[in-house]
Amino acid sequence: MLRLIGFLLLIPGLLALSGCDSRSDLPPANTNQKVIDLNDLTQLPPSPPSPRNKIIRVAVAAILSPSGTLDSYSPLLKYLEETFKQPVHLVQRKTYQEINGLLAQGKVDVAFVCTGAYLEGIKKGIMSAIVVPQINGRTTYQSYIISRTDSAIHTFDDLQDKVFAFTDPMSNTGHLYPLSLLDSRTETPSSFFNRTIFTYSHDRSIYAVADGVADGAAVDNLILAHAQQRQPELIKRLKIIQESPEYGIPPVVVPNQLAPEKKKQFEQFFLNIHNQEDGRRALKSLAIQRFVKPDLSLYDF
Repeated sequence: MLRLIGFLLLIPGLLALSGCDSRSDLPPANTNQKVIDLNDLTQLPPSPPSPRNKIIRVAVAAILSPSGTLDSYSPLLKYLEETFKQPVHLVQRKTYQEINGLLAQGKVDVAFVCTGAYLEGIKKGIMSAIVVPQINGRTTYQSYIISRTDSAIHTFDDLQDKVFAFTDPMSNTGHLYPLSLLDSRTETPSSFFNRTIFTYSHDRSIYAVADGVADGAAVDNLILAHAQQRQPELIKRLKIIQESPEYGIPPVVVPNQLAPEKKKQFEQFFLNIHNQEDGRRALKSLAIQRFVKPDLSLYDF
């Protein structure tokens, strides 16, 4: 588990100097020596915190629910802490927009964001992608439209007048893709579905469909595959009824105001993490093979 370590340096002062009277019968040791009156000294400003003890703040968008995020990312964050020899803070927010806001204000040092949030972020000039995860040899992902295995819903059109679960308003796979399907039918969420809900994470959307809260949902195919490895019985209750085209995978980003040398350090950390045993264990927890440099052309859509 990550530990937040605070250091408090207690510097003892020189006490009771005024109570130490000089002996008037003693001659000065050196009449030419400059005498410094301690009462006239200006207090020194506090020392700046040591850079190596500065907290590294890592934001993770709510692609997973908070508990799922902590379980999956803890090994990676621990390895980051050990490598940089600095405390690491995990920062989570309910929405992708809130994470973008933290990046815009420079309140986090590095962030895992979704593709839709990244597209919005580069439009506003608030973030830069440094690496992307490679999974099964690929750096792309898809949106899957899912429904329950035992339902009569077999196509997207069968979801008309049903309850549909989106993830986040800025999610590419969990919101923007199904919106494009509606747009191609000259429909809107309110005109096509009976009701829509926002779950604010892909695993919650998966559960919403499996538990009958929603008739269908749009989810990240990588999250669905990860869930299949961990909870195969849950995924057996679901079926995929439509797949999106391939999109650029969600990247790892830094705020644009981050110092260039720090940006380079983070980039090198991620690019080399697969070369160390502890790093490979951290990657395994996220079902990632390695991190590679991004192909920015994959985000031009």
